[in-house]
Amino acid sequence: MELIVASAVGVLTAGGVYLILRLRAFAVIIGLALLSYAVNVFLFSSGGLSVNLPPILSKYGDAAYTDPLPQALVLTAIVISFGMTAVLVMIALGAYLEADTDRINIPAEDPDADGDADAAEGRAS
Repeated sequence: MELIVASAVGVLTAGGVYLILRLRAFAVIIGLALLSYAVNVFLFSSGGLSVNLPPILSKYGDAAYTDPLPQALVLTAIVISFGMTAVLVMIALGAYLEADTDRINIPAEDPDADGDADAAEGRAS
């Protein structure tokens, strides 16, 4: 069971990083969502993977139980990531409606940025 959960965290993380490196706004949002899912699964698994155990201590003895703290953390993280995803979608939608594309523009390097502009001016005058 631990191998399956660890593999799922790895696949979600790899997919999230790949999508974040894309030059499209909506792919970046989906990548951030995948990374938040990977963190949620990791946090959930940190409480121990046990099946059919209660999240409380039994009054009848030292029965095994599931740690409720990671469950509460994951529930909080799900709510926060849903809100942040909604905000990012609205920002990306506004940018898409303004520019008619969701491509992220990265400015090209200026060949005259390292001081060659002064030398070009001297030759021109």
